[in-house]
Amino acid sequence: MEGLAGLSHLFVTIFLTGLGGIIAIPSITDVTMAALCPGQDQCSLAIYLSGIQQAMAGVGSVVMTPLIGNLSDRYGRKTLITLPLTLSVIPYVILAYSRETKFFYAYYVVKTLASMAGEGSFHCLALAYVADKVPDGKRTSAFGILAGVGSASFVGGTLAARFLSTALTFQVAAVLSMIALVYMRIFLKDSVPGGGVSQPLLKEVEETCAEDASSRKRATGAFKKLPSLGDLICLLKCSPTFSQAAVVSFFNSLVDGGLMAVLLYYLKARFQFNKNQFADLLMITGVGATLAQLFLMPILVPVIGEEKLLSTGLLIGCINVLVYSIAWSAWVPYALAGCSIFSVFVRPSLCSIASKQVGPTEQGMVQGCLSGISSSANIIAPLVFSPLTALFLSENAPFYYPGFSLMCLGLAMMIAFFQSLMIRAAPPIAVGKISNSRCTDTLV
Repeated sequence: MEGLAGLSHLFVTIFLTGLGGIIAIPSITDVTMAALCPGQDQCSLAIYLSGIQQAMAGVGSVVMTPLIGNLSDRYGRKTLITLPLTLSVIPYVILAYSRETKFFYAYYVVKTLASMAGEGSFHCLALAYVADKVPDGKRTSAFGILAGVGSASFVGGTLAARFLSTALTFQVAAVLSMIALVYMRIFLKDSVPGGGVSQPLLKEVEETCAEDASSRKRATGAFKKLPSLGDLICLLKCSPTFSQAAVVSFFNSLVDGGLMAVLLYYLKARFQFNKNQFADLLMITGVGATLAQLFLMPILVPVIGEEKLLSTGLLIGCINVLVYSIAWSAWVPYALAGCSIFSVFVRPSLCSIASKQVGPTEQGMVQGCLSGISSSANIIAPLVFSPLTALFLSENAPFYYPGFSLMCLGLAMMIAFFQSLMIRAAPPIAVGKISNSRCTDTLV
């Protein structure tokens, strides 16, 4: 374990990648609206297409993220990180060239395919890389710092987007994504847990999954090493703490996915927000998230513990979303963005809780499974909340409540909050208690 000193190149890669991705977000809503519904403030087609894209990305992530996470346990993090970083460059190049309707559809198709193959994988692999380098006791703070670096790139990206033209925005995004890829390939040291030696899952799973072992051992050798649904099932059976964290992750991701799909369109229809206002709103959120994750979280974790920090973040997030649903003036979203400081603690706390349930050679699999659960929520969220938002923003709404879909998201966040109260601190899994040879055979 090298500690935080061994993570500097990963942090730079995270920052550059995030900067390239975030810089395009404030503009993409206006670009989509201009390509599909020129001159309009409300466009159901744009909401539906964004929802479909997000759902397709979730489908791909459910399959690819656990697979890539598991393969990184065998072949190293750096090798697998190359895939999502490479795929992230192509969509920005298309919009950097032109934002006409036909090029927008080309971007839409390529972005959807790239998201299916790589979205979520980079974050999963970065978490596994941190788990490789940092001891259990410092892992939550390290995850918080990792998220803080991402939030810093969020601030930088939204600030840059505020002053760049739309055409220049996508050119800069493409260049930054390329620089991130080249920097990672040159400077980031690879991390192969345990020197590439296969290690087991939890010893306790052996008896639980013994029955499945005999049938799965008959699988052909090529597929024997690939993760399956059995990986996730056995992880859930192994640890009640992991299963509870998985439920929280699902509902939290359901809310995040729903907000990602509909919030900007809701604000544009409700208060006529444009690119600059989106950038201002995102920048306020990003500044608070950066300060909280880099400075506040390392102080709070040793004092109150990651379980209480998780519950606090979910409670405040629930209140924020419910107030969004009844926003009565354009200043309300700005106030809520400033009050969301604790909600950024949710993801790092969940990742730390989950990482302590297995040994050091299975961090890729665990983070991949957790990301797969989140991705399954991201499939459901846009399919449910995009049509719901389009309905209640239209003239055909059954009753007047433009933020009805956001109210539903707030209730989903409340479920995650109550589930988080059931999570209790579990002791880290000792390496000596892991027995991968049998349980890995069982799983695969």
